[in-house]
Amino acid sequence: MFRSIYKLSTHLNNRCVMGTLSRGIAEKRPSMEKYFKDKRFIVTGASSGMGRVITGRLLGLDAHVFAIGKDTESLPCKAGRKMTNISVDIGDWDSTYCKILEIGPVHGLVNNAGVANIEPFLEMTKHGWDDTLNVNSRGIVRASQAAAKNMISEKIKGSIVNISSTISERAVPDHVSYCASKGALNQITRTMAIELGPLGIRTNNVNPTVVLTTMGKIAWSDPKKSGPIMNRIPLGRFAEPNDIADAVIFLLSDYSTMINGLNLYVDGGYMAS
Repeated sequence: MFRSIYKLSTHLNNRCVMGTLSRGIAEKRPSMEKYFKDKRFIVTGASSGMGRVITGRLLGLDAHVFAIGKDTESLPCKAGRKMTNISVDIGDWDSTYCKILEIGPVHGLVNNAGVANIEPFLEMTKHGWDDTLNVNSRGIVRASQAAAKNMISEKIKGSIVNISSTISERAVPDHVSYCASKGALNQITRTMAIELGPLGIRTNNVNPTVVLTTMGKIAWSDPKKSGPIMNRIPLGRFAEPNDIADAVIFLLSDYSTMINGLNLYVDGGYMAS
Protein backbone atom coordinates (compact mmCIF):
# COMPACT_ATOMS: atom_id res chain seq x y z
CA MET A 1 0.00 0.00 0.00
CA PHE A 2 2.75 2.43 1.01
CA ARG A 3 4.67 1.51 -2.14
CA SER A 4 1.60 2.32 -4.28
CA ILE A 5 1.12 5.66 -2.54
CA TYR A 6 4.81 6.47 -3.07
CA LYS A 7 4.58 5.60 -6.78
CA LEU A 8 1.45 7.74 -7.17
CA SER A 9 3.08 10.65 -5.35
CA THR A 10 6.21 10.39 -7.50
CA HIS A 11 4.10 10.23 -10.66
CA LEU A 12 2.11 13.33 -9.68
CA ASN A 13 5.27 15.23 -8.74
CA ASN A 14 6.88 14.35 -12.06
CA ARG A 15 3.78 15.53 -13.90
CA CYS A 16 3.83 18.82 -11.98
CA VAL A 17 7.52 19.33 -12.75
CA MET A 18 7.06 18.51 -16.42
CA GLY A 19 4.03 20.77 -16.58
CA THR A 20 6.02 23.62 -15.12
CA LEU A 21 8.89 22.96 -17.50
CA SER A 22 6.62 22.75 -20.53
CA ARG A 23 4.93 26.02 -19.62
CA GLY A 24 8.35 27.64 -19.30
CA ILE A 25 9.44 26.24 -22.66
CA ALA A 26 6.21 27.28 -24.35
CA GLU A 27 6.30 30.81 -22.93
CA LYS A 28 6.71 33.28 -25.77
CA ARG A 29 9.20 36.10 -25.56
CA PRO A 30 8.07 39.47 -26.87
CA SER A 31 9.50 40.51 -30.22
CA MET A 32 12.40 42.94 -30.15
CA GLU A 33 10.08 45.67 -31.43
CA LYS A 34 7.58 45.11 -28.61
CA TYR A 35 10.29 44.98 -25.97
CA PHE A 36 12.04 48.20 -26.99
CA LYS A 37 8.99 50.26 -27.96
CA ASP A 38 8.83 53.47 -25.88
CA LYS A 39 11.55 52.30 -23.48
CA ARG A 40 14.32 54.75 -22.58
CA PHE A 41 18.03 54.17 -23.23
CA ILE A 42 21.23 56.17 -22.88
CA VAL A 43 24.05 55.78 -25.40
CA THR A 44 27.36 57.53 -24.71
CA GLY A 45 29.76 58.27 -27.53
CA ALA A 46 26.74 58.50 -29.83
CA SER A 47 28.24 60.98 -32.27
CA SER A 48 30.15 58.51 -34.44
CA GLY A 49 31.16 54.94 -35.14
CA MET A 50 29.58 52.19 -33.07
CA GLY A 51 27.66 54.63 -30.89
CA ARG A 52 25.94 56.19 -33.87
CA VAL A 53 24.96 52.77 -35.23
CA ILE A 54 23.67 51.58 -31.83
CA THR A 55 21.64 54.78 -31.49
CA GLY A 56 20.13 54.23 -34.94
CA ARG A 57 19.22 50.64 -34.13
CA LEU A 58 17.44 51.65 -30.91
CA LEU A 59 15.53 54.39 -32.73
CA GLY A 60 14.57 51.83 -35.37
CA LEU A 61 13.08 49.69 -32.58
CA ASP A 62 10.97 52.69 -31.48
CA ALA A 63 12.90 53.32 -28.27
CA HIS A 64 13.61 56.76 -26.84
CA VAL A 65 17.35 57.42 -26.96
CA PHE A 66 19.35 59.93 -24.96
CA ALA A 67 22.38 60.39 -27.22
CA ILE A 68 25.41 61.66 -25.35
CA GLY A 69 28.46 63.21 -26.96
CA LYS A 70 31.14 65.76 -26.25
CA ASP A 71 29.47 68.38 -28.44
CA THR A 72 25.91 68.49 -29.76
CA GLU A 73 26.96 69.52 -33.28
CA SER A 74 28.47 66.10 -33.94
CA LEU A 75 25.53 64.13 -32.50
CA PRO A 76 22.94 62.51 -34.81
CA CYS A 77 20.57 65.07 -36.30
CA LYS A 78 17.36 63.08 -35.69
CA ALA A 79 16.64 64.74 -32.35
CA GLY A 80 12.91 64.91 -31.74
CA ARG A 81 10.17 63.09 -29.87
CA LYS A 82 12.18 59.86 -29.63
CA MET A 83 15.66 61.29 -29.31
CA THR A 84 17.35 63.75 -27.00
CA ASN A 85 20.89 65.00 -27.62
CA ILE A 86 22.96 65.80 -24.54
CA SER A 87 26.42 67.35 -24.57
CA VAL A 88 28.78 66.12 -21.85
CA ASP A 89 32.43 65.13 -21.60
CA ILE A 90 32.35 61.61 -20.14
CA GLY A 91 35.84 62.22 -18.77
CA ASP A 92 34.43 64.91 -16.48
CA TRP A 93 33.56 63.13 -13.21
CA ASP A 94 31.03 65.62 -11.82
CA SER A 95 29.40 66.76 -15.05
CA THR A 96 28.83 63.19 -16.24
CA TYR A 97 27.05 62.22 -13.03
CA CYS A 98 24.85 65.32 -12.94
CA LYS A 99 23.80 65.18 -16.61
CA ILE A 100 22.88 61.49 -16.51
CA LEU A 101 21.09 61.80 -13.19
CA GLU A 102 18.97 64.60 -14.71
CA ILE A 103 17.76 62.24 -17.45
CA GLY A 104 15.79 60.26 -14.90
CA PRO A 105 14.85 56.56 -15.05
CA VAL A 106 15.99 54.56 -18.06
CA HIS A 107 15.80 50.89 -19.01
CA GLY A 108 19.35 50.62 -20.26
CA LEU A 109 22.72 52.34 -20.55
CA VAL A 110 25.30 51.71 -23.26
CA ASN A 111 28.73 52.93 -22.17
CA ASN A 112 30.25 53.28 -25.62
CA ALA A 113 32.32 56.47 -25.29
CA GLY A 114 36.02 55.77 -25.52
CA VAL A 115 39.36 57.22 -26.53
CA ALA A 116 42.67 55.71 -27.56
CA ASN A 117 45.96 57.54 -27.16
CA ILE A 118 48.53 55.65 -29.21
CA GLU A 119 51.89 56.00 -27.48
CA PRO A 120 54.88 53.67 -27.02
CA PHE A 121 55.36 52.72 -23.40
CA LEU A 122 58.65 54.63 -23.00
CA GLU A 123 57.09 57.79 -24.47
CA MET A 124 53.72 57.62 -22.73
CA THR A 125 52.54 61.02 -21.50
CA LYS A 126 50.56 62.00 -18.43
CA HIS A 127 47.90 63.50 -20.68
CA GLY A 128 47.59 60.30 -22.71
CA TRP A 129 47.32 58.15 -19.60
CA ASP A 130 44.86 60.41 -17.74
CA ASP A 131 42.68 61.10 -20.78
CA THR A 132 42.31 57.40 -21.63
CA LEU A 133 41.61 56.21 -18.09
CA ASN A 134 39.25 59.12 -17.37
CA VAL A 135 36.97 58.28 -20.30
CA ASN A 136 37.37 54.51 -20.67
CA SER A 137 37.22 53.56 -16.99
CA ARG A 138 36.35 56.37 -14.57
CA GLY A 139 33.71 57.88 -16.85
CA ILE A 140 31.95 54.54 -17.16
CA VAL A 141 31.84 54.18 -13.38
CA ARG A 142 30.34 57.65 -12.99
CA ALA A 143 27.77 57.28 -15.78
CA SER A 144 26.74 53.88 -14.44
CA GLN A 145 26.35 55.16 -10.88
CA ALA A 146 23.87 57.81 -12.00
CA ALA A 147 21.92 55.54 -14.35
CA ALA A 148 21.77 52.70 -11.81
CA LYS A 149 20.50 54.98 -9.06
CA ASN A 150 17.70 56.15 -11.34
CA MET A 151 16.82 52.54 -12.22
CA ILE A 152 16.77 51.54 -8.56
CA SER A 153 14.55 54.48 -7.57
CA GLU A 154 11.88 53.28 -10.02
CA LYS A 155 12.50 49.55 -9.44
CA ILE A 156 13.46 49.08 -13.09
CA LYS A 157 15.17 45.80 -13.96
CA GLY A 158 17.63 47.46 -16.27
CA SER A 159 20.67 46.51 -18.32
CA ILE A 160 24.05 48.22 -18.54
CA VAL A 161 26.27 47.31 -21.49
CA ASN A 162 29.91 48.41 -21.49
CA ILE A 163 31.98 48.40 -24.65
CA SER A 164 35.31 46.81 -23.76
CA SER A 165 37.75 45.13 -26.16
CA THR A 166 39.75 41.98 -26.79
CA ILE A 167 42.72 44.24 -26.11
CA SER A 168 41.72 44.03 -22.45
CA GLU A 169 43.29 40.57 -22.43
CA ARG A 170 45.59 40.53 -25.47
CA ALA A 171 48.15 43.32 -25.30
CA VAL A 172 49.05 45.33 -28.40
CA PRO A 173 52.19 47.49 -28.77
CA ASP A 174 51.80 51.26 -28.32
CA HIS A 175 48.44 50.86 -26.55
CA VAL A 176 49.48 50.66 -22.89
CA SER A 177 46.91 53.18 -21.58
CA TYR A 178 44.15 51.69 -23.74
CA CYS A 179 44.99 48.13 -22.68
CA ALA A 180 45.00 49.20 -19.04
CA SER A 181 41.68 51.04 -19.32
CA LYS A 182 39.90 48.10 -20.94
CA GLY A 183 41.43 45.59 -18.52
CA ALA A 184 40.14 47.76 -15.69
CA LEU A 185 36.74 47.89 -17.37
CA ASN A 186 36.47 44.09 -17.37
CA GLN A 187 36.82 44.07 -13.59
CA ILE A 188 34.56 47.09 -13.16
CA THR A 189 31.86 45.22 -15.08
CA ARG A 190 32.23 42.06 -13.00
CA THR A 191 32.03 44.07 -9.78
CA MET A 192 28.97 45.95 -11.01
CA ALA A 193 27.36 42.63 -11.94
CA ILE A 194 27.67 41.18 -8.44
CA GLU A 195 26.67 44.40 -6.66
CA LEU A 196 23.84 45.54 -8.93
CA GLY A 197 22.52 42.07 -9.82
CA PRO A 198 20.61 41.65 -6.53
CA LEU A 199 18.96 45.00 -7.29
CA GLY A 200 17.69 43.72 -10.64
CA ILE A 201 20.29 45.39 -12.85
CA ARG A 202 22.43 43.32 -15.22
CA THR A 203 25.88 44.49 -16.34
CA ASN A 204 27.80 42.98 -19.24
CA ASN A 205 30.65 43.77 -21.61
CA VAL A 206 30.82 43.58 -25.37
CA ASN A 207 34.46 42.91 -26.30
CA PRO A 208 35.12 43.47 -30.01
CA THR A 209 38.26 42.92 -31.96
CA VAL A 210 39.13 45.61 -34.54
CA VAL A 211 35.92 47.35 -35.65
CA LEU A 212 35.81 48.90 -39.12
CA THR A 213 34.36 52.27 -38.25
CA THR A 214 35.62 55.21 -40.31
CA MET A 215 38.45 55.74 -37.84
CA GLY A 216 39.06 52.00 -37.52
CA LYS A 217 39.58 51.66 -41.26
CA ILE A 218 42.20 54.40 -41.16
CA ALA A 219 43.93 53.14 -38.02
CA TRP A 220 44.21 49.56 -39.27
CA SER A 221 44.77 50.17 -42.99
CA ASP A 222 48.44 49.15 -42.84
CA PRO A 223 48.67 45.37 -43.46
CA LYS A 224 51.84 45.22 -41.34
CA LYS A 225 49.79 46.37 -38.37
CA SER A 226 46.51 44.60 -39.09
CA GLY A 227 47.93 41.39 -40.56
CA PRO A 228 49.04 39.66 -37.33
CA ILE A 229 45.59 40.18 -35.80
CA MET A 230 43.68 39.23 -38.95
CA ASN A 231 45.72 36.02 -39.21
CA ARG A 232 44.39 34.94 -35.80
CA ILE A 233 40.72 35.47 -36.66
CA PRO A 234 39.23 32.17 -37.91
CA LEU A 235 36.35 33.96 -39.67
CA GLY A 236 38.89 35.95 -41.67
CA ARG A 237 37.50 39.46 -41.20
CA PHE A 238 37.32 42.34 -38.75
CA ALA A 239 34.04 43.37 -37.12
CA GLU A 240 31.60 45.86 -38.61
CA PRO A 241 29.69 48.35 -36.42
CA ASN A 242 26.47 46.40 -36.98
CA ASP A 243 28.10 43.29 -35.49
CA ILE A 244 28.62 45.23 -32.27
CA ALA A 245 25.12 46.72 -32.38
CA ASP A 246 23.63 43.21 -32.67
CA ALA A 247 25.39 42.14 -29.48
CA VAL A 248 24.40 45.30 -27.62
CA ILE A 249 20.73 45.01 -28.58
CA PHE A 250 20.72 41.39 -27.41
CA LEU A 251 22.21 42.28 -24.02
CA LEU A 252 19.77 45.16 -23.55
CA SER A 253 16.76 42.99 -24.33
CA ASP A 254 14.70 40.44 -22.42
CA TYR A 255 16.41 37.72 -24.47
CA SER A 256 19.38 37.92 -22.10
CA THR A 257 17.76 38.16 -18.67
CA MET A 258 20.00 35.42 -17.20
CA ILE A 259 23.23 36.92 -18.54
CA ASN A 260 25.18 39.01 -16.04
CA GLY A 261 28.90 39.75 -15.66
CA LEU A 262 29.76 38.41 -19.13
CA ASN A 263 32.50 39.39 -21.56
CA LEU A 264 30.78 38.81 -24.91
CA TYR A 265 33.55 38.53 -27.49
CA VAL A 266 32.56 39.76 -30.93
CA ASP A 267 35.84 38.75 -32.49
CA GLY A 268 35.34 36.05 -35.10
CA GLY A 269 37.15 33.55 -32.88
CA TYR A 270 40.23 35.70 -32.18
CA MET A 271 40.26 34.92 -28.45
CA ALA A 272 39.92 31.20 -29.17
CA SER A 273 42.91 31.05 -31.49
